[in-house]
Amino acid sequence: MQFVDVSLPGGPAREYEVVLGIELPNGVADDLVRWQGAQRWAVITDTRVGPLYGEPLVQALRELGGEAQCLEFPAGERSKTRETVADLQDQLIDLGYGRDSWVIAVGGGVVGDVAGFVAATLFRGIPCVQVPTTLLAMVDSSVGGKTGVDTSAGKNLVGAFLQPRRVLIDFGTLSSLPRTEIASGMAEVIKYGVILDADLFESLEGELLEATLTGSEAALSRIVARSCDLKATVVSLDETEGGYRQILNFGHTVGHAIETVQGYGMRHGEAVAIGMVVEARLASQKIGAPADLADRIASVCARAGLSTQLPPGCSADDIVKAAFHDKKVRRGEIRCALPNTLGTMSVWNGEYGIPVKAEELMASLLP
Repeated sequence: MQFVDVSLPGGPAREYEVVLGIELPNGVADDLVRWQGAQRWAVITDTRVGPLYGEPLVQALRELGGEAQCLEFPAGERSKTRETVADLQDQLIDLGYGRDSWVIAVGGGVVGDVAGFVAATLFRGIPCVQVPTTLLAMVDSSVGGKTGVDTSAGKNLVGAFLQPRRVLIDFGTLSSLPRTEIASGMAEVIKYGVILDADLFESLEGELLEATLTGSEAALSRIVARSCDLKATVVSLDETEGGYRQILNFGHTVGHAIETVQGYGMRHGEAVAIGMVVEARLASQKIGAPADLADRIASVCARAGLSTQLPPGCSADDIVKAAFHDKKVRRGEIRCALPNTLGTMSVWNGEYGIPVKAEELMASLLP
């Protein structure tokens, strides 16, 4: 197994481990019970992941003396709503859970966001453990403490920060996923290469991408560990996205706008891939980033199986309008995280969210 430490301001009580290479369900149950004893656990998952991993984990926890229940909600981004959170909270209250209880999020990014938000708000906050089962959740959403839900106006507009107490990753869960889900996760890995690690990006331009897509555990372990380490470093410096953490939003202003326009029917990584190419093009036009950066990103995304063209029925005008409802908007201005060069990001007045005019974004959407 490998370990990545996440250290936050406030001392040892705010540190946690990302454990890579643990096995679901028994290894996870053993780890949790050895770490915290026989607690009362609420396993929150979705209808797709529940039968595969959620329910077996509940059984394993019970066999070790813990109390556990499995709560499921319909799979998919369209379930990432305030209504889903309220329903889960009501179920936990009806089942007699209290402030001495723990939430375990088992699933992809939607499950992690929803379950984390339940934990952040129920009884004014109870502990949460993240057990991501998709590549995207492993490399991104399970680490860093962002939780929340979507609204009709935009993505992740209602939420809270709640750092997990532990993140447990079983690479074996990836074997049950379609290639499109792996590709979606690779978008976030590509992002880390662009914003922080040119060597990682160049490795993806080489053989690392194909090795990952064909299921090499060594390649998967390498990219997940590196991605978690990079994100942990950023989060340790800026937990609540007041400054430096804004670099993680590269590709996400446009990506989130596309998801909103599409009615949340598109995979997050697919939207981010398009967003990265558009925002790299914007960086070239606005701040003089390398002219070939957008093409290099598009090439790696294409090899991963990610389109970088706007989907049918998604107009540039609609995307610009949706971007004005993005949670990163400040003083009525659209903000984008823009690369200077491969591996470095632009700063404006001490902020990494660069103000962008509507016509500038429109020009990047219509090259």
